[in-house]
Amino acid sequence: MLESYFPVLVFIIVGIVFGCLPMILGRLVGPHRPDPEKYSAYECGFEAFEEARLKFDVRYYLIAIIFILFDLEIAFLFPWAAIFKEIVASPGVRLFGFVEMLVFLGILLVGYVYAWAKGALDGD
Repeated sequence: MLESYFPVLVFIIVGIVFGCLPMILGRLVGPHRPDPEKYSAYECGFEAFEEARLKFDVRYYLIAIIFILFDLEIAFLFPWAAIFKEIVASPGVRLFGFVEMLVFLGILLVGYVYAWAKGALDGD
């Protein structure tokens, strides 16, 4: 029984080694010459003037949730589209498979219209 998990264990060990080995080698082999200029702020060119723990606008989270929902929609639509010929070919499943996807898309359309009506998709 445990023999079947051995490839998984080997995969995990190889993944950890390939993930950690470059960092360890870089630390051991690379030069380490810290100075104040190296640790200064470089992304925007000046020191931060506000606290980093500011609250985000709720619309940011709404957009993120909507993105996840439509991403999941695509994850369900691709397999359905891949077997669409088989769905249409079998007479007992033909209508059920089509109606099932229409119900799924209808629920998503209602959610999209609701988000649009509430202004979650407005950019300003």
